[in-house]
Amino acid sequence: MKNNFSDPLTKMDPLGYGSGTGSNFSFAYDNAAFSDRILTIQIVPNSKSDGEGCSSTAGDLDRKRKRRREETSKQNDADVLTQHKDKVLNCTMLDTEVLAYENQDEEAVAMAEESSSRVEMTTDHPAALSVKTIRISSAILAAQSPFFYKLFSNGMRESESEKQLVTVQIYASEEAAFVKLLQFMYSNTLSTIPATAMLDVLMAADKFEVASCMRHCSRLLLNLPMTCELASLFLNLPSSVSIADAVQPLLDAAKQFLAAHFKDITKFQVEVLNLPIAGFEAVLCNDDLQVASEDVVYDFVLKWARTHYPNLEERREILGSRLCHLIRFPYMTCSKLRKVLTCNDFDPELASKNVLGALFFKAEAPHRQRLLVAEEGNASCSSFVERAYKFRPIKVLNFELPFQQCIVYLDLNRQECNNLFPAGRIYSEAFHLGGQGFYLSARCNMDQQNSFHWFGMFLSMQEQGLETFTVDFDFAALTTLSEDYVSRFKGSHTFTRGKGVGFRNLVGIPWTTFIAQGSVYFINGVLRLRAVLTARQ
Repeated sequence: MKNNFSDPLTKMDPLGYGSGTGSNFSFAYDNAAFSDRILTIQIVPNSKSDGEGCSSTAGDLDRKRKRRREETSKQNDADVLTQHKDKVLNCTMLDTEVLAYENQDEEAVAMAEESSSRVEMTTDHPAALSVKTIRISSAILAAQSPFFYKLFSNGMRESESEKQLVTVQIYASEEAAFVKLLQFMYSNTLSTIPATAMLDVLMAADKFEVASCMRHCSRLLLNLPMTCELASLFLNLPSSVSIADAVQPLLDAAKQFLAAHFKDITKFQVEVLNLPIAGFEAVLCNDDLQVASEDVVYDFVLKWARTHYPNLEERREILGSRLCHLIRFPYMTCSKLRKVLTCNDFDPELASKNVLGALFFKAEAPHRQRLLVAEEGNASCSSFVERAYKFRPIKVLNFELPFQQCIVYLDLNRQECNNLFPAGRIYSEAFHLGGQGFYLSARCNMDQQNSFHWFGMFLSMQEQGLETFTVDFDFAALTTLSEDYVSRFKGSHTFTRGKGVGFRNLVGIPWTTFIAQGSVYFINGVLRLRAVLTARQ
């Protein structure tokens, strides 16, 4: 009699299994009247790496998922045994590939000798902790799962009077999830269970190729209140599960939650350092990450890598393959970039490549920089996109002859300037002149009569270093009316530690006029400032 099943692998989208009618056949579950097969579930002990017991706590589930990823390349995804009378043929399933053989002793024995880890002819299973049987309908299971379709339609040549016994071997930790999966295949619904148990069902659905159950689990999990622990578990799913389209919304939600929750990583240093690599990547890919400067991100990446990968060779590999692209080298300070070149954690060739790329970007004209940012616009984590740094990036040109001098360029967009009103400040990254540290600040302040708000610019000396330091300074701004920077305030000042000098009204017009649309000081929405500083020691 010809098989009534048409091949779903060629006629159906694999993700379309079980999604057509949504019919409820729960009445047929384990019901002899509606079953044509008997499914024997052999429950074997967990692998040694799983340890003792099968706790369902989130922490244990997290560890279990890590171990399962490591075991994927070492062991089979499922052991399917087709039992004919007294003999059992153990056919290993690798992902969606089914190695099924007819019941021929010679062929099975030959295969067993060739690869004892894949096919084994045996008549008993002393390793099984327990054996359970469930009456099943091959039509219902095959309609839901390519795994069961191939199992039922490959090599089964029994007379109609003989009951075919199909045996599936699972780990003890998978028992509850597998039974829930079978029930779903009949009813297209799941009872209320904890999130960790739902994740187990999700992985079982992936293992036995029940795409409709994967989508159902994903939807239910998406409706749960997201937590850091839950997001970490989602991102720590085995790779075979995480690449499935049905699970992608779950992973996206977890990444968005972690990125928003750990927006200010300096407040959650311990928590972020304990995140799995997928969660860590999600946090540092955030363009709105609140950090003082990109130097902080660089130090944080190194600290995470040294914590999780104490072996230097492994650390270099993970930095090069997964973490290096998280660091936006073009926005690091030059002093920090020098340290990258001598950092032993990075492969020297990789370090040189990133530092040179950063320096070339810094040297580009603003329109070329914007073009580079636009070219990487679709990248998930662009190295050229500027974050919302607490200390604004600057460009610095240093000269040693005929005297020590530096030219500092500071750009602020309109939104950053808007945020300064009515009494805000924004600081630049630190830079050095004559070995002494300085920084610029932009402010919104009142005039001495408290009549108007103005835009001001100041230069301050860091507290570390010399007691006093004399500097000639010239503050300038670029306008739409000129082709070059126009000097707005100049002078000479002897700095003491932590003190500064500046001008409350740099542009000479009230704040409302300065910030208004059409202001001559904003070119393509950007205020461009320059400070020329000369040491007089």
